[in-house]
Amino acid sequence: MVRRLCVLCFLAALWPALALAQSAALMEAFNQSQALDAQGRYAEAERFAAEALELGQREFGPNHPTIATLLNNLAELYRAQGRYAQAEPLYKRSLAIREEALEPEHPDVGQSLNNLGELYYNQGRYTKAEPILRRALAIFEKALGPEHPDVAINLNNLAALYDDQGKYAEAEPLYERALAIREKALGPDHPDVAMSLNNLAGLYETQWRYAEAEPLYKRSLAIWEKALGPDHPDVATSLENYAALLRKTGRGTEATEMKARAKAIRAKHALDNP
Repeated sequence: MVRRLCVLCFLAALWPALALAQSAALMEAFNQSQALDAQGRYAEAERFAAEALELGQREFGPNHPTIATLLNNLAELYRAQGRYAQAEPLYKRSLAIREEALEPEHPDVGQSLNNLGELYYNQGRYTKAEPILRRALAIFEKALGPEHPDVAINLNNLAALYDDQGKYAEAEPLYERALAIREKALGPDHPDVAMSLNNLAGLYETQWRYAEAEPLYKRSLAIWEKALGPDHPDVATSLENYAALLRKTGRGTEATEMKARAKAIRAKHALDNP
């Protein structure tokens, strides 16, 4: 089962206050990296994110909060490509800068904690991930309120951690709360709603609750196709997950068709990101 997590990224929120100090080259590199990242073109985005980090360090110095954000974004591109060893020191440096420059319960500290915790989750280092993700959740609930969309991100990530360890009774209410927050705050057709639907469906599928899982997979796929386009990597993830369920319920022909479409999407992005 493929899970889809979400990483907090607040870079755009930092720019207005610092706009007068930013060079055109820095802004261009940042904008290019964000646009390519949104298209799933991670290798291309990485080049611009690294350039933005280099330019930012020249402009602001090595320990400015903006550098923490640029480090975080480059680390996330490494993480998205499975290059965890390269991502970890960048996440840690981002966290250290923020803890030094900001209050310990500032949302940006929570962001860095969340992302480092997710990295440990990706590596299967669950005992390291759990306390970090719990601390991030506490920061966001206090700073932003219990129904903020960023709280839903932390809830989703902590739920996935429990889910992968077979702690389904602990994971389910967290997934459900994340979904409810997103539907209320973002609307029923937002990609983050699709993410929550996908993850809750996966939890149901793992417990052989196929009749509950299928409508969630179907709705998740429809949202991602509409919001991101038919060739986005998240659409491939949704197709793969739905295909697995179809195969388990004896619908092999439909499953094969979905799997083939997902494979074509992956192949296309492999060419874009050699």
